[in-house]
Amino acid sequence: MTTDLSTPLNDIGDATAQAVAADPANALVVFRAAGTPDGTVGSTITARKHTVRVDEPPTLGGADTAANPVEVYLAALISCQVVTYRFWAQRLGITVDELAVAAEGDLDVRGFFGLDDSVRAGFQAVRVTVRISGPETAQRYAELQSAVDAHCPVLDLSTATTPVETTLITN
Repeated sequence: MTTDLSTPLNDIGDATAQAVAADPANALVVFRAAGTPDGTVGSTITARKHTVRVDEPPTLGGADTAANPVEVYLAALISCQVVTYRFWAQRLGITVDELAVAAEGDLDVRGFFGLDDSVRAGFQAVRVTVRISGPETAQRYAELQSAVDAHCPVLDLSTATTPVETTLITN
């Protein structure tokens, strides 16, 4: 997977910078997704023209037909890390021969099931492991990791406070 410094990632970044410089309103992008129940605890999510199935394992009432919501979150974090590593490697001129990202999270189900109000419903901790190789020094790869940690949108969702507003519409 050697980083190809001629791929369009730098061009995309440059074009975005020019568009934002011309009109700061171009910086705001709104992403949307919608979902409906599917099965006992599953759901079908659509985003643009894409469909994602989500389910739970049998121990949580599902049929285990798809990843569960927190696994989908981990997948989103991993995929965002991968694209952010690739973008910033190219941006910084850092060669990456191999890249693999894994993540795991600790979830205490007492929070979800309301068994203990002092336990949060989400992950208590998330660990991300990035395996990277290539001809660069460890210091250069640490520089890349710092850039990724500063610019990965899904990581930012977990490490910074994001206001969430829920609107309930009833008949």
